Amino acid sequence: MRFGILGPLDVRAPDGTPLDPGGPRPRALLTLLLLDAGRAVSVAALTEGLYGDEPPAGAANALQSQVSRLRKRLAVDIGAVPAGYRIAVEPEDVDLHRFERLAREGRRALGAGDHARAAALLREGLGLWRGAALADLPATPPRATRLEELRLAAVQDRIEADLALGGGADLVPELRELLAGHPLSERLHGQLMRALHAAGRPAEALTAYEDARRTLADELGADPSPELAALHRELLQGREPARQRGVPAQLTRFVGRGDELARIGALLAGARLVTLTGPGGAGKTRLAVEAARALPDVCFVELAPLADGSRVAYAILSALGVRDGFPAQGGDTAERLLSVLRDRELLLVLDNCEHLVEDAARTAGLLLGACPGVRVLATSREGLGITGEVLWPVPPLPAGPAARLFADRAAAVRPDLAGPRDERERALTDEICAALDGLPLAIELAAARLRTLTLDELAARLGDRFRLLSRGDRTKAPRHRTLHAVVEWSWELLDDEERELARRLTVFPGGATGEAVEAVCGIPFPEDLLASLAEKSFLDVTGGRYGMLQTIRAFCAERLAEAGEQERLRAAHAAYHLSLATAAEPRLRGREQLPWLARLDAEQTNLDAALRHLTRTAPPDGLRLMAALSWYWRLRGRYGERRALAAELLDAVGGGPPDGLAEEYVLCLMNTIAGEGDDPGEEDRLARVDTLFTGLEGPLRLPYLLVLRSVVGGPVRAREDRVRAQVGDHPWNVALLDLGAGFQEMFAGGADAAEAAFARALEGFRAAGDRWGMANCLDPLGMFADWRGERVTALALLDEGLVHVRELAAPEETADLLHQRATVLRHLGDLEGAAAHCARAAALARSIGAPDKVAVALRGLGDVARLGGDTARARAHYEAALETCAANWFSLGESVRILIGLGRTALAEERVRDAADWFEQARVLACGAGVPPSGGGAPLPGVGELAQVAEALAAVAKDPERAALLLGAAHGLRGTLIADDPDVVGVVAAARARLTPQAYEKAFEEGRSLRSAAVSER
Repeated sequence: MRFGILGPLDVRAPDGTPLDPGGPRPRALLTLLLLDAGRAVSVAALTEGLYGDEPPAGAANALQSQVSRLRKRLAVDIGAVPAGYRIAVEPEDVDLHRFERLAREGRRALGAGDHARAAALLREGLGLWRGAALADLPATPPRATRLEELRLAAVQDRIEADLALGGGADLVPELRELLAGHPLSERLHGQLMRALHAAGRPAEALTAYEDARRTLADELGADPSPELAALHRELLQGREPARQRGVPAQLTRFVGRGDELARIGALLAGARLVTLTGPGGAGKTRLAVEAARALPDVCFVELAPLADGSRVAYAILSALGVRDGFPAQGGDTAERLLSVLRDRELLLVLDNCEHLVEDAARTAGLLLGACPGVRVLATSREGLGITGEVLWPVPPLPAGPAARLFADRAAAVRPDLAGPRDERERALTDEICAALDGLPLAIELAAARLRTLTLDELAARLGDRFRLLSRGDRTKAPRHRTLHAVVEWSWELLDDEERELARRLTVFPGGATGEAVEAVCGIPFPEDLLASLAEKSFLDVTGGRYGMLQTIRAFCAERLAEAGEQERLRAAHAAYHLSLATAAEPRLRGREQLPWLARLDAEQTNLDAALRHLTRTAPPDGLRLMAALSWYWRLRGRYGERRALAAELLDAVGGGPPDGLAEEYVLCLMNTIAGEGDDPGEEDRLARVDTLFTGLEGPLRLPYLLVLRSVVGGPVRAREDRVRAQVGDHPWNVALLDLGAGFQEMFAGGADAAEAAFARALEGFRAAGDRWGMANCLDPLGMFADWRGERVTALALLDEGLVHVRELAAPEETADLLHQRATVLRHLGDLEGAAAHCARAAALARSIGAPDKVAVALRGLGDVARLGGDTARARAHYEAALETCAANWFSLGESVRILIGLGRTALAEERVRDAADWFEQARVLACGAGVPPSGGGAPLPGVGELAQVAEALAAVAKDPERAALLLGAAHGLRGTLIADDPDVVGVVAAARARLTPQAYEKAFEEGRSLRSAAVSER
C-alpha cells in the first residue's frame, strides 16, 4: 500500500485503487501513525494529536476503538506495543519519508558538485507534495511547520543546482514568487541576483540587491550579510560570482563507517570543533567528506598543499570564494575572514592540519571565538589542542567492512573479483585486510595490485608491504600515493627523540606499558614522549598500553634495523618478559590470580615473541619462560596453541634437561603432547615424562606439574608418600594433592573417600584464594550432592563454581559446570531449563574447539529429548555426541554415558534387544574389557559411569533378583540410587513389584557389597 500525507490524506491499494479510511477522526489517527511509520507512537501522543491538550473522558477507549476500525477498514497491521501503537508500514511507502530521504540525498549530491543528480532527486522529492502537509490533523503541529521549512530548503537547493547547470531567466519568476512569501531570505535574494545575472540582465540583478537591502533594513534594521554584499560587488565589477568550495565529489563508493558517520553527526550537533584524528591512510578525509555531505552549508579547505602556516586564513578565504580584491576593514587577512563569516552559519572542513597544526589551531580558534554560527570539522594526525575540541580517533575498518572495501576496489581493476568466490578466498581476503591493519588506503592500494597479481601472490608479498603497495592514484598528493609515502610523511613530522622511541617500540609486537618501555628501550621517564607520539597518531593508547598499527610498525622496524639496534633490544625485551612471567607464576595460584591473569593476557603476544627469541638464542632461558607460562596457558585453555613452539624449544635444548631445569624440561615435554592419539611419537614422549617425573625430588618448585601430567595422560594412581614428598607442605600444594586424590578415588570407585578429598581441597583452595581450584572442587561436590538428592545444595555449589570460572574467563570449565547444572535441573524435572543449559554449553564448547565438551552437551540434549518423549531427536543427539567424542582418555567415560543413552532410547521405543546390546557395549567399555586399571591400561570411567551401567543393565535384566542386585551395585558405587531419577524410578518399581520386600532387600544388599563386580558379568 501507498500513503500520502503531504497534502490531504491519500491511501492507495497495491494496484493503485484509492481507499477510504473513514471520517475526520480515523484520517487524523492514520496520519499520526504514518508520521512515525514502523515505529511505536505513544497513546499520549496519539490522544493529544486527536483531541488537543484536554482530551475527553474515555479518550483511551475511543482510541482503541478507532484503531480497531482502521484495521478492519484498510486491512492494515496496527499492532499494540507497550504504551502505544505501531503501524507496520515501511517508511518508503509514505510520501513524507520518501521526500525526506530524497531531500537529504539531493543536498548531499549538491554538496558533492553532482548538480544534475541533485536537481533530479530534489525534483522527485518536491513532486510528492500535493498541498499543505498533515492537512488532516485537527491542529497544525510543530512538525508540519518543520516540514514546510524543509520543503523551502529543498526548493532552494534545487534552484542552486539549476543555477549551476546554467539556469537563469527560467528561474526568475519562481524566485520572485518565493520572495513574496519569504522576503527576509537572503539566500533567495542572492539566487535571484545570480539568476538575473545569468539571464543577461545585470541592471536588474543590482536592483534586486537594493530591494533586498531595503527590505532587510525596514524589517530587521540590519544590513545584508557579507556574502550578499560580496556578491553585489562582484556583479558591480562585472565578474562571474565566485562560488564556495563544497565537499569534493568522490569517484569511488563509500564503504562501511555507518556508525562513525552517525556519531560524527551527533558530535557536530553538540560541539563546534570536532577533530578526526588517526594515522595516515585511516580514511579521515573521506569520513569528513561523507559526514559533511549531510549538512546544508559546507566549505571544504584542503591544507595539505600549504607549506607556510601563514597561508591558512588565505586558503579558507579562497575556498569560500572570496576574491583578492575584496575590501576589508583593516586589510588584514584574518579580519577579512572574520567579516565574511561573522554572521554566517557554516561548517568549515579543515583537511590535513597536522603539518601546520599550530597555525590551523590559531585560525580555527579565532573563527570559533568571533563567529558563533561557524563550526569546524578538522582532520589531523593530532588534535588542534583548543578548549572545547572534541576528538574522534578514526578506527581501522572492522573485518566485514574491510573485506567489502577490498572487494569493491578489486572489482574496479578485475571485474571477476567482485567478491570472494569460496571460503578459502574469503579467509584470504580477511587475512590480507587484517595484515594491513584495516587501513582503507592500504586496502585500496592492495586491491589495485590485483590487476597483475593473484590473491595468493598478494597475500604472500605482504611481508614487504611498502614495496608491494608502491603504486597509487596519480591524482593524489605525492604523500598520499603510496603507503610508504603516507607513513614517511608522519615520520618527518617527529623530532629526533620521538623517532628514536618510535623505532625502538617496534620490539614490542603486542604493545607496551610505560614501565616496559622504560625497562626495554632504555629511555627514562618516557611518558611525555609516548603521549606526544600518541597525539600524533603514531601510537594508540588503550588502558595504559601503547600500541602501533602493523603498517607503522613495519616502517619503524626498518628504521630500527638501519640503526643497528635490533638484537640488543630483542634481548632486552625477552629478559624483561622472562622476569615478568617468573614474577606472575606463583601469583596465579592465589588471591592475586585475576589481575595477574589480565596482565599476562595483555602481554601474550610479547611473551610469545620473547619465547621465540629465547628458543633461538638461549634455550635454557626459553625453558624457564615456558615453565613460568605453562600454568597460565592451562588456566586460559591455550596450552595446545603453543605445542609447535614447545617442540621447537625441545629440539633447541637437546637430548636431556639442563642442570637445575628438570621440572622445566618435563613441562616442555608435556606441552608437546596433544593427547589425541594422532601423533605416533606422543606415547614415547609420555613414557619419557613418566620416567623423568618419577625421578623429580620434592618439593616441586612448579607443583602444577601434577595437574598437567593428568591432563595429557589421564589420572594415574601413584604412591602417596612419594607424591606428598614431591608436593611439599605449601597450602596450595596440599589442596592440589587432595584434589588429585579425589579424582583418583572417583576412578577407583571410592565415592565417600573422593567426596571427602574434594571437600578438603575446597577448603585449601578457599584459604589460598584460588578460583581455579575452588571451581574444580565445586563441580564434583555438586555432583555428589545431586546423587544424594540434595538438589538445592548441588545448585548452590555449582553456581559458586560458575562465578569463579566466569571470573577466570575459562570456557571449558564453564561448559562443564553448565552441563552439570543441567543434570541437576533434569533430575528436578525442569527439562526446558536443562536443555537451555546444554545448548549454552555446546555453543561455548564449539566456540573454543573442544569436541569432548561438545559431546557432553549433545549427550545432555539427548537425555532431555528422551525424557521429553522425543526419541528420534534423542537418538540423533546421542549419535552426534558419539561421533564428536575425541580419541583420548577423557572420552572413555563420556562414551559409556552416550551408549547408555542410546540404550535407554531404544528401551523407550520398546526395542528391548537393541537396548540390551547398547548396555552391553557400555558395560564392556566401562569395565575395560577385563583390563583393570592397575594393569597399566588407560584410566577407566569412574563411579558415576559404573553406577549408570548397573542401573541400565537392571532395566533389561531377565529376572527381578538380577535387577535388584544391579540396583544395589549402583547404590554401592554412588552412595545413592538417585531414586527420583526418571531413568531409575521405573526399574526400582518393576523389581519391587515382582519380589517380596525381603527378597528385594537381600539381592539389593548383595549388590551393594559387590559394587562394580556386579557389573562385570551379565
